[in-house]
Amino acid sequence: MKITVFGSGYVGLVSSACLSQAGHDVLCMDIDQARVADLSKGVNPIYEPGLDELLKSGLADGSLTFTHCTKDAVEHGDVLFIAVGTPPEEDGSADVRHVINVARGIGRYLSRESIIVNKSTVPVGTAEQVQSAISEELAFRDIRVNFDVVSNPEFLKEGAAIEDFMKPDRIVIGTHQESSAEIMRRLYSAFNRNHDRVMVMATRSAELTKYAANAMLATKISFMNEMAGIAERVGADIEQVRQGIGSDPRIGYHFIYPGCGYGGSCFPKDVKALAATAQQYGQRSSLLNAVEAINQHQKQWMFQRLSEHFDGELAGKTIALWGLAFKPRTDDMREAPALDLMASLFAAGAKVQAYDPQAMDECQRIWGERDDLLLSGTKEMALKNADALVICTEWKNFWSPNFAQLKHLLNEALIVDGRNLYDPASMAEEGFHYYSVGRPIVEPQRIAPVLSVAS
Repeated sequence: MKITVFGSGYVGLVSSACLSQAGHDVLCMDIDQARVADLSKGVNPIYEPGLDELLKSGLADGSLTFTHCTKDAVEHGDVLFIAVGTPPEEDGSADVRHVINVARGIGRYLSRESIIVNKSTVPVGTAEQVQSAISEELAFRDIRVNFDVVSNPEFLKEGAAIEDFMKPDRIVIGTHQESSAEIMRRLYSAFNRNHDRVMVMATRSAELTKYAANAMLATKISFMNEMAGIAERVGADIEQVRQGIGSDPRIGYHFIYPGCGYGGSCFPKDVKALAATAQQYGQRSSLLNAVEAINQHQKQWMFQRLSEHFDGELAGKTIALWGLAFKPRTDDMREAPALDLMASLFAAGAKVQAYDPQAMDECQRIWGERDDLLLSGTKEMALKNADALVICTEWKNFWSPNFAQLKHLLNEALIVDGRNLYDPASMAEEGFHYYSVGRPIVEPQRIAPVLSVAS
Protein backbone atom coordinates (compact mmCIF):
# COMPACT_ATOMS: atom_id res chain seq x y z
CA MET A 1 0.00 0.00 0.00
CA LYS A 2 0.97 3.63 -0.43
CA ILE A 3 1.09 5.10 3.05
CA THR A 4 1.77 8.60 4.35
CA VAL A 5 2.74 9.26 7.96
CA PHE A 6 2.45 12.83 9.25
CA GLY A 7 5.03 13.35 11.99
CA SER A 8 8.57 12.03 12.35
CA GLY A 9 8.58 11.95 16.13
CA TYR A 10 8.83 8.78 18.17
CA VAL A 11 5.56 7.17 17.06
CA GLY A 12 5.65 8.48 13.50
CA LEU A 13 9.22 7.41 12.77
CA VAL A 14 8.89 3.96 14.34
CA SER A 15 5.61 3.37 12.50
CA SER A 16 7.08 4.56 9.19
CA ALA A 17 10.16 2.37 9.49
CA CYS A 18 8.22 -0.75 10.49
CA LEU A 19 5.53 -0.33 7.82
CA SER A 20 8.21 0.10 5.16
CA GLN A 21 9.77 -3.19 6.28
CA ALA A 22 6.44 -4.89 5.62
CA GLY A 23 6.68 -3.91 1.94
CA HIS A 24 4.53 -0.78 2.01
CA ASP A 25 5.55 2.38 0.14
CA VAL A 26 5.87 4.86 3.01
CA LEU A 27 6.32 8.63 2.82
CA CYS A 28 6.94 10.32 6.17
CA MET A 29 6.18 14.04 6.34
CA ASP A 30 7.43 16.62 8.85
CA ILE A 31 7.38 20.43 8.75
CA ASP A 32 10.92 20.56 10.17
CA GLN A 33 13.00 20.78 7.00
CA ALA A 34 16.32 20.22 8.77
CA ARG A 35 14.97 17.07 10.39
CA VAL A 36 13.67 15.82 7.03
CA ALA A 37 17.07 16.46 5.45
CA ASP A 38 18.83 14.50 8.19
CA LEU A 39 16.38 11.62 8.02
CA SER A 40 16.74 11.46 4.24
CA LYS A 41 20.47 10.91 4.80
CA GLY A 42 19.85 8.23 7.43
CA VAL A 43 20.61 10.44 10.43
CA ASN A 44 18.29 9.22 13.17
CA PRO A 45 17.33 11.85 15.81
CA ILE A 46 15.85 9.25 18.18
CA TYR A 47 17.55 6.56 20.23
CA GLU A 48 15.50 3.40 19.95
CA PRO A 49 17.13 -0.05 19.65
CA GLY A 50 16.85 -1.35 16.08
CA LEU A 51 15.52 1.88 14.56
CA ASP A 52 18.80 2.90 12.90
CA GLU A 53 18.92 -0.36 10.96
CA LEU A 54 15.29 -0.12 9.80
CA LEU A 55 15.73 3.49 8.74
CA LYS A 56 18.79 2.73 6.64
CA SER A 57 17.18 -0.37 5.15
CA GLY A 58 14.04 1.54 4.11
CA LEU A 59 16.09 4.34 2.55
CA ALA A 60 18.30 1.86 0.71
CA ASP A 61 15.46 -0.01 -1.00
CA GLY A 62 13.31 3.09 -1.52
CA SER A 63 10.39 1.86 0.59
CA LEU A 64 10.83 4.78 2.99
CA THR A 65 11.16 8.42 1.94
CA PHE A 66 10.73 11.78 3.67
CA THR A 67 9.25 15.16 2.73
CA HIS A 68 8.32 18.49 4.26
CA CYS A 69 5.68 19.19 1.60
CA THR A 70 2.08 18.64 2.75
CA LYS A 71 0.74 18.50 -0.81
CA ASP A 72 3.16 15.73 -1.81
CA ALA A 73 2.36 13.83 1.39
CA VAL A 74 -1.41 13.94 0.85
CA GLU A 75 -1.15 13.00 -2.82
CA HIS A 76 1.10 10.03 -2.02
CA GLY A 77 -0.97 8.03 0.42
CA ASP A 78 -4.11 5.96 0.15
CA VAL A 79 -3.90 5.63 3.93
CA LEU A 80 -2.81 8.77 5.79
CA PHE A 81 -1.56 8.38 9.37
CA ILE A 82 -1.57 11.31 11.79
CA ALA A 83 1.23 10.73 14.32
CA VAL A 84 2.00 14.13 15.82
CA GLY A 85 2.37 15.18 19.44
CA THR A 86 -0.47 15.97 21.82
CA PRO A 87 1.32 17.79 24.67
CA PRO A 88 -0.51 18.62 27.90
CA GLU A 89 -2.27 21.92 28.44
CA GLU A 90 -1.92 23.73 31.77
CA ASP A 91 -5.01 21.94 33.11
CA GLY A 92 -3.63 18.54 32.05
CA SER A 93 -5.90 18.11 29.03
CA ALA A 94 -4.34 17.05 25.74
CA ASP A 95 -3.53 19.76 23.21
CA VAL A 96 -4.78 18.43 19.86
CA ARG A 97 -3.93 21.52 17.81
CA HIS A 98 -1.19 19.72 15.88
CA VAL A 99 -3.60 16.90 15.03
CA ILE A 100 -6.24 19.33 13.77
CA ASN A 101 -3.63 21.32 11.82
CA VAL A 102 -2.61 18.13 10.00
CA ALA A 103 -6.27 17.35 9.34
CA ARG A 104 -6.76 20.79 7.77
CA GLY A 105 -3.66 20.28 5.66
CA ILE A 106 -5.08 16.99 4.44
CA GLY A 107 -8.39 18.65 3.61
CA ARG A 108 -6.62 21.32 1.55
CA TYR A 109 -5.15 18.76 -0.84
CA LEU A 110 -7.27 15.60 -0.59
CA SER A 111 -8.55 14.63 -4.02
CA ARG A 112 -9.42 10.92 -3.88
CA GLU A 113 -11.03 8.40 -1.54
CA SER A 114 -8.76 7.85 1.45
CA ILE A 115 -8.56 6.60 5.01
CA ILE A 116 -7.28 9.01 7.64
CA VAL A 117 -5.79 7.20 10.65
CA ASN A 118 -5.39 8.82 14.06
CA LYS A 119 -2.21 7.25 15.46
CA SER A 120 -1.63 10.08 17.94
CA THR A 121 -2.86 9.61 21.50
CA VAL A 122 -5.97 11.78 21.51
CA PRO A 123 -8.98 12.43 23.75
CA VAL A 124 -12.30 10.75 23.09
CA GLY A 125 -14.09 12.54 20.27
CA THR A 126 -10.98 13.68 18.39
CA ALA A 127 -11.78 11.53 15.34
CA GLU A 128 -14.96 13.54 14.95
CA GLN A 129 -12.98 16.79 15.18
CA VAL A 130 -10.61 15.51 12.48
CA GLN A 131 -13.60 14.54 10.32
CA SER A 132 -15.04 18.05 10.71
CA ALA A 133 -11.75 19.82 10.00
CA ILE A 134 -11.21 17.90 6.76
CA SER A 135 -14.84 18.34 5.70
CA GLU A 136 -14.62 22.10 6.28
CA GLU A 137 -11.55 22.36 4.05
CA LEU A 138 -13.20 20.27 1.33
CA ALA A 139 -16.32 22.43 1.52
CA PHE A 140 -14.17 25.54 1.18
CA ARG A 141 -12.71 24.02 -2.00
CA ASP A 142 -16.26 23.08 -3.09
CA ILE A 143 -15.40 19.45 -3.76
CA ARG A 144 -16.69 16.12 -2.44
CA VAL A 145 -14.30 13.32 -1.53
CA ASN A 146 -15.21 10.17 0.38
CA PHE A 147 -12.96 9.55 3.36
CA ASP A 148 -13.13 7.80 6.71
CA VAL A 149 -11.35 8.69 9.94
CA VAL A 150 -10.10 5.64 11.84
CA SER A 151 -8.72 5.50 15.36
CA ASN A 152 -5.66 3.23 15.57
CA PRO A 153 -3.88 3.93 18.89
CA GLU A 154 -0.27 2.90 19.39
CA PHE A 155 0.92 0.66 22.22
CA LEU A 156 4.68 1.10 21.88
CA LYS A 157 7.05 0.85 24.83
CA GLU A 158 10.14 3.02 24.54
CA GLY A 159 13.14 0.71 24.38
CA ALA A 160 11.07 -2.09 22.81
CA ALA A 161 9.03 -0.18 20.23
CA ILE A 162 10.22 -2.10 17.16
CA GLU A 163 9.30 -5.46 18.67
CA ASP A 164 5.99 -4.05 19.93
CA PHE A 165 5.10 -2.87 16.42
CA MET A 166 6.29 -6.04 14.67
CA LYS A 167 4.75 -8.42 17.24
CA PRO A 168 1.81 -6.50 18.72
CA ASP A 169 -0.33 -7.72 21.61
CA ARG A 170 -3.34 -6.19 19.90
CA ILE A 171 -4.18 -4.02 16.90
CA VAL A 172 -7.05 -1.76 17.89
CA ILE A 173 -9.07 -0.31 15.00
CA GLY A 174 -11.85 2.15 15.72
CA THR A 175 -14.23 2.59 12.82
CA HIS A 176 -17.91 2.32 11.93
CA GLN A 177 -17.19 1.18 8.36
CA GLU A 178 -16.42 -2.45 7.62
CA SER A 179 -14.60 -1.46 4.41
CA SER A 180 -12.14 0.65 6.41
CA ALA A 181 -11.60 -2.18 8.90
CA GLU A 182 -10.80 -4.54 6.03
CA ILE A 183 -8.23 -2.15 4.55
CA MET A 184 -6.60 -1.77 7.96
CA ARG A 185 -6.50 -5.56 8.33
CA ARG A 186 -4.68 -5.79 5.00
CA LEU A 187 -2.29 -3.01 6.01
CA TYR A 188 -1.32 -4.86 9.21
CA SER A 189 -1.42 -8.39 7.74
CA ALA A 190 2.38 -8.82 8.02
CA PHE A 191 2.14 -8.26 11.78
CA ASN A 192 -0.97 -10.39 12.30
CA ARG A 193 0.00 -13.86 11.05
CA ASN A 194 0.42 -15.95 14.22
CA HIS A 195 -3.13 -15.34 15.43
CA ASP A 196 -5.70 -12.63 14.89
CA ARG A 197 -4.75 -9.64 17.00
CA VAL A 198 -7.12 -7.17 15.33
CA MET A 199 -9.86 -5.73 17.52
CA VAL A 200 -12.46 -3.66 15.67
CA MET A 201 -14.57 -1.39 17.82
CA ALA A 202 -16.33 1.96 17.84
CA THR A 203 -14.08 4.96 17.27
CA ARG A 204 -14.66 6.47 20.71
CA SER A 205 -14.01 3.12 22.37
CA ALA A 206 -10.68 2.85 20.55
CA GLU A 207 -9.68 6.34 21.68
CA LEU A 208 -10.55 5.51 25.29
CA THR A 209 -8.77 2.14 25.14
CA LYS A 210 -5.38 3.82 24.75
CA TYR A 211 -5.88 6.08 27.75
CA ALA A 212 -7.39 3.30 29.86
CA ALA A 213 -4.41 1.02 29.17
CA ASN A 214 -1.83 3.58 30.26
CA ALA A 215 -3.91 4.66 33.24
CA MET A 216 -4.17 1.06 34.43
CA LEU A 217 -0.39 0.55 34.21
CA ALA A 218 0.29 3.84 35.98
CA THR A 219 -2.19 2.85 38.67
CA LYS A 220 -0.35 -0.42 39.32
CA ILE A 221 2.92 1.47 39.73
CA SER A 222 1.45 4.05 42.09
CA PHE A 223 -0.29 1.34 44.09
CA MET A 224 2.99 -0.46 44.67
CA ASN A 225 4.71 2.77 45.64
CA GLU A 226 1.91 3.43 48.12
CA MET A 227 2.44 -0.07 49.55
CA ALA A 228 6.20 0.59 49.66
CA GLY A 229 5.59 3.65 51.81
CA ILE A 230 3.51 1.55 54.19
CA ALA A 231 6.19 -1.18 54.21
CA GLU A 232 8.83 1.35 55.24
CA ARG A 233 6.63 2.52 58.12
CA VAL A 234 5.73 -0.90 59.47
CA GLY A 235 9.10 -2.57 58.91
CA ALA A 236 8.07 -4.92 56.10
CA ASP A 237 10.00 -5.73 52.91
CA ILE A 238 8.05 -4.66 49.82
CA GLU A 239 10.01 -7.04 47.59
CA GLN A 240 8.71 -9.99 49.61
CA VAL A 241 5.23 -8.47 49.48
CA ARG A 242 5.56 -8.06 45.70
CA GLN A 243 6.35 -11.74 45.26
CA GLY A 244 3.51 -12.68 47.58
CA ILE A 245 0.87 -10.77 45.64
CA GLY A 246 2.38 -11.33 42.19
CA SER A 247 1.92 -15.09 42.55
CA ASP A 248 -1.83 -14.49 42.38
CA PRO A 249 -2.66 -14.84 38.65
CA ARG A 250 -5.36 -12.20 39.02
CA ILE A 251 -2.59 -9.71 39.88
CA GLY A 252 0.54 -11.05 38.15
CA TYR A 253 4.12 -9.80 38.36
CA HIS A 254 4.04 -7.20 35.60
CA PHE A 255 4.22 -3.52 36.59
CA ILE A 256 4.23 -4.13 40.34
CA TYR A 257 7.82 -3.06 40.97
CA PRO A 258 8.20 -0.25 43.50
CA GLY A 259 10.53 2.59 42.55
CA CYS A 260 11.12 6.32 42.43
CA GLY A 261 8.12 7.09 40.24
CA TYR A 262 7.11 6.78 36.59
CA GLY A 263 8.01 9.26 33.87
CA GLY A 264 8.25 9.44 30.09
CA SER A 265 6.06 10.90 27.40
CA CYS A 266 2.99 8.74 28.01
CA PHE A 267 1.98 7.85 31.57
CA PRO A 268 2.16 11.32 33.18
CA LYS A 269 0.51 13.02 30.22
CA ASP A 270 -2.16 10.39 29.63
CA VAL A 271 -3.24 10.06 33.26
CA LYS A 272 -3.75 13.83 33.43
CA ALA A 273 -5.50 13.93 30.06
CA LEU A 274 -7.91 11.13 30.97
CA ALA A 275 -8.74 12.84 34.26
CA ALA A 276 -9.34 16.09 32.35
CA THR A 277 -11.62 14.29 29.89
CA ALA A 278 -13.61 12.81 32.76
CA GLN A 279 -13.92 16.28 34.29
CA GLN A 280 -15.08 17.68 30.95
CA TYR A 281 -17.94 15.18 30.90
CA GLY A 282 -18.89 15.83 34.54
CA GLN A 283 -17.12 12.80 36.01
CA ARG A 284 -14.57 13.43 38.77
CA SER A 285 -11.85 10.78 38.68
CA SER A 286 -10.66 10.43 42.28
CA LEU A 287 -8.53 7.39 41.43
CA LEU A 288 -6.63 9.03 38.56
CA ASN A 289 -5.99 12.14 40.63
CA ALA A 290 -4.61 9.94 43.42
CA VAL A 291 -2.39 8.03 40.98
CA GLU A 292 -0.87 11.30 39.80
CA ALA A 293 -0.46 12.66 43.35
CA ILE A 294 1.25 9.48 44.57
CA ASN A 295 3.64 9.57 41.63
CA GLN A 296 4.61 13.19 42.23
CA HIS A 297 5.24 12.40 45.89
CA GLN A 298 7.30 9.32 45.02
CA LYS A 299 9.61 11.38 42.82
CA GLN A 300 10.76 13.15 45.98
CA TRP A 301 11.72 9.88 47.71
CA MET A 302 15.40 9.96 46.69
CA PHE A 303 15.94 13.56 47.74
CA GLN A 304 14.15 12.95 51.03
CA ARG A 305 16.44 10.01 51.88
CA LEU A 306 19.52 12.11 51.10
CA SER A 307 18.23 15.05 53.10
CA GLU A 308 17.43 12.87 56.11
CA HIS A 309 20.81 11.15 55.98
CA PHE A 310 22.71 14.44 55.90
CA ASP A 311 20.40 16.13 58.44
CA GLY A 312 19.20 18.58 55.81
CA GLU A 313 22.74 19.87 55.16
CA LEU A 314 23.22 19.15 51.44
CA ALA A 315 24.95 22.41 50.53
CA GLY A 316 28.45 21.65 49.34
CA LYS A 317 27.77 17.91 48.98
CA THR A 318 28.52 16.08 45.71
CA ILE A 319 25.95 13.49 44.66
CA ALA A 320 26.64 10.87 41.99
CA LEU A 321 23.66 9.90 39.80
CA TRP A 322 23.48 6.67 37.86
CA GLY A 323 20.73 6.98 35.27
CA LEU A 324 19.04 10.04 33.81
CA ALA A 325 16.50 8.63 31.33
CA PHE A 326 13.06 7.79 32.72
CA LYS A 327 13.68 4.10 31.90
CA PRO A 328 16.43 1.93 30.35
CA ARG A 329 16.96 1.58 26.58
CA THR A 330 15.97 5.17 25.81
CA ASP A 331 17.43 8.66 25.97
CA ASP A 332 14.06 10.18 26.88
CA MET A 333 14.17 12.34 30.03
CA ARG A 334 10.64 13.68 29.84
CA GLU A 335 9.14 13.63 33.35
CA ALA A 336 12.11 11.51 34.50
CA PRO A 337 12.52 11.16 38.30
CA ALA A 338 16.17 12.20 37.83
CA LEU A 339 14.98 15.66 36.76
CA ASP A 340 13.06 16.19 40.00
CA LEU A 341 16.03 14.97 42.03
CA MET A 342 18.50 17.21 40.21
CA ALA A 343 16.29 20.28 40.60
CA SER A 344 16.01 19.64 44.35
CA LEU A 345 19.74 19.05 44.74
CA PHE A 346 20.65 22.21 42.86
CA ALA A 347 18.20 24.20 44.98
CA ALA A 348 19.80 22.76 48.12
CA GLY A 349 23.27 23.81 47.00
CA ALA A 350 24.56 20.35 46.10
CA LYS A 351 26.65 19.40 43.08
CA VAL A 352 25.68 16.55 40.74
CA GLN A 353 28.00 14.16 38.91
CA ALA A 354 25.84 12.13 36.52
CA TYR A 355 26.18 9.25 34.09
CA ASP A 356 23.70 7.60 31.72
CA PRO A 357 24.50 5.28 28.79
CA GLN A 358 22.26 7.24 26.38
CA ALA A 359 20.75 10.38 27.91
CA MET A 360 23.87 12.54 28.42
CA ASP A 361 23.22 14.77 25.41
CA GLU A 362 19.59 15.21 26.41
CA CYS A 363 20.63 16.15 29.94
CA GLN A 364 23.07 18.70 28.54
CA ARG A 365 20.30 20.14 26.36
CA ILE A 366 17.94 20.47 29.33
CA TRP A 367 20.33 21.93 31.92
CA GLY A 368 22.99 23.58 29.75
CA GLU A 369 26.38 24.46 31.22
CA ARG A 370 26.35 24.65 35.01
CA ASP A 371 29.09 24.80 37.61
CA ASP A 372 27.11 22.38 39.78
CA LEU A 373 26.64 19.71 37.09
CA LEU A 374 29.31 17.38 35.75
CA LEU A 375 28.36 14.84 33.09
CA SER A 376 30.81 11.98 33.47
CA GLY A 377 32.11 9.75 30.70
CA THR A 378 31.73 6.54 32.71
CA LYS A 379 29.75 5.40 35.71
CA GLU A 380 33.01 5.12 37.69
CA MET A 381 33.99 8.71 36.92
CA ALA A 382 30.67 9.90 38.32
CA LEU A 383 31.58 8.33 41.69
CA LYS A 384 34.92 10.01 42.22
CA ASN A 385 34.89 12.02 45.48
CA ALA A 386 31.08 11.94 45.61
CA ASP A 387 29.36 11.85 49.00
CA ALA A 388 26.63 9.44 47.88
CA LEU A 389 25.44 7.42 44.91
CA VAL A 390 21.80 7.62 43.81
CA ILE A 391 20.40 5.15 41.28
CA CYS A 392 17.58 6.62 39.21
CA THR A 393 17.40 4.25 36.20
CA GLU A 394 17.78 0.47 36.15
CA TRP A 395 20.22 0.13 33.24
CA LYS A 396 21.66 -3.41 33.15
CA ASN A 397 25.25 -2.20 33.54
CA PHE A 398 24.33 -0.81 36.98
CA TRP A 399 23.17 -4.17 38.34
CA SER A 400 26.52 -5.78 39.19
CA PRO A 401 29.11 -3.09 39.97
CA ASN A 402 32.49 -3.62 41.59
CA PHE A 403 31.41 -2.72 45.12
CA ALA A 404 34.96 -2.56 46.45
CA GLN A 405 35.87 -0.04 43.76
CA LEU A 406 32.62 1.84 44.34
CA LYS A 407 33.33 2.09 48.05
CA HIS A 408 36.86 3.30 47.36
CA LEU A 409 35.72 6.07 44.98
CA LEU A 410 32.95 7.45 47.21
CA ASN A 411 33.71 9.72 50.15
CA GLU A 412 31.07 7.83 52.10
CA ALA A 413 29.76 4.30 51.51
CA LEU A 414 26.22 5.52 50.89
CA ILE A 415 23.76 4.34 48.21
CA VAL A 416 20.21 5.58 47.70
CA ASP A 417 18.66 3.04 45.34
CA GLY A 418 15.49 4.26 43.63
CA ARG A 419 15.16 0.98 41.70
CA ASN A 420 15.92 -1.69 44.33
CA LEU A 421 18.76 -3.22 42.33
CA TYR A 422 20.76 -4.71 45.18
CA ASP A 423 20.27 -7.24 47.95
CA PRO A 424 20.12 -5.50 51.35
CA ALA A 425 21.96 -8.29 53.19
CA SER A 426 24.80 -8.18 50.66
CA MET A 427 25.01 -4.41 50.97
CA ALA A 428 25.40 -4.73 54.75
CA GLU A 429 28.21 -7.24 54.26
CA GLU A 430 29.88 -4.91 51.76
CA GLY A 431 29.81 -2.16 54.39
CA PHE A 432 27.33 0.24 52.77
CA HIS A 433 24.71 2.47 54.21
CA TYR A 434 21.89 1.50 51.86
CA TYR A 435 18.44 2.99 51.32
CA SER A 436 15.96 1.23 49.02
CA VAL A 437 12.26 1.64 48.29
CA GLY A 438 9.93 -0.11 50.71
CA ARG A 439 12.66 -2.07 52.48
CA PRO A 440 14.37 -1.58 55.86
CA ILE A 441 17.36 0.76 55.97
CA VAL A 442 20.67 -1.10 55.85
CA GLU A 443 23.58 0.06 57.97
CA PRO A 444 27.12 -1.27 57.58
CA GLN A 445 27.90 -4.33 59.66
CA ARG A 446 30.15 -3.52 62.55
CA ILE A 447 32.40 -6.37 63.63
CA ALA A 448 32.84 -6.38 67.37
CA PRO A 449 36.48 -6.36 68.55
CA VAL A 450 37.90 -9.63 69.86
CA LEU A 451 38.58 -9.28 73.59
CA SER A 452 41.31 -11.30 75.23
CA VAL A 453 40.42 -12.86 78.54
CA ALA A 454 43.14 -13.06 81.21
CA SER A 455 43.55 -16.49 82.72
